[in-house]
Amino acid sequence: MLLTKVEPDRKHRSRYLLYFDGSDEAALSVHEDILVRYRLLKGQTLDAALLAEVAAEDGRYRAYAAAVYYLGFKPRTSKEIERYLARKEFDEESISHTLDRLNGEALINDGEYARMFAAQRMRGALKGRRLIRQELQVRGIAKETAAKAAEALDPQAELDAAMRAAEKKWRSLKGEPIDRKRKLTAFLLRRGFPGETARAAVRSISEGEQGDDEGLWLDN
Repeated sequence: MLLTKVEPDRKHRSRYLLYFDGSDEAALSVHEDILVRYRLLKGQTLDAALLAEVAAEDGRYRAYAAAVYYLGFKPRTSKEIERYLARKEFDEESISHTLDRLNGEALINDGEYARMFAAQRMRGALKGRRLIRQELQVRGIAKETAAKAAEALDPQAELDAAMRAAEKKWRSLKGEPIDRKRKLTAFLLRRGFPGETARAAVRSISEGEQGDDEGLWLDN
């Protein structure tokens, strides 16, 4: 195929339209970096294999650019980027290539993301390690990586978070002291705090109340 015309793509900055064999209809749009890399100049002849290679390389380039743009808003997991690129209808090869490149350039790191996310959710959302581990897995973090990040949380910081959550909840609970403590314990367990952490927080919050009976508290 003879490349008979190369002109800027007015709809997309930094991209160029390629016309072959005198056709008035562009056969391909490529980024200027691809244009330079393959020296795509008017009068050049491209066979089907080379044209397919150019198209595939441009697809990888566009997928990578889209992923970097997506990462510009906030850190993402590998799975989040994969899903985003799939929604943009990039092919599997381009997506795989992009993820490999981003990992190689340390632009994504699921382990570091999991540690940062876990610490932030504990401090900001007042959630415990069990619920945080589940949230990480929902975001596409591998089960082992999610568990490692959750287990790395500082127990004292987690107790502090449980105390803050308990203080807010305690004021709204009604009933006898033992019932309020039972409800508060269940609330903290639902927020993902380990049993011992939940009970320690409840003991501290309810200190001085009557009817303390740990045997009636929810366990685990």
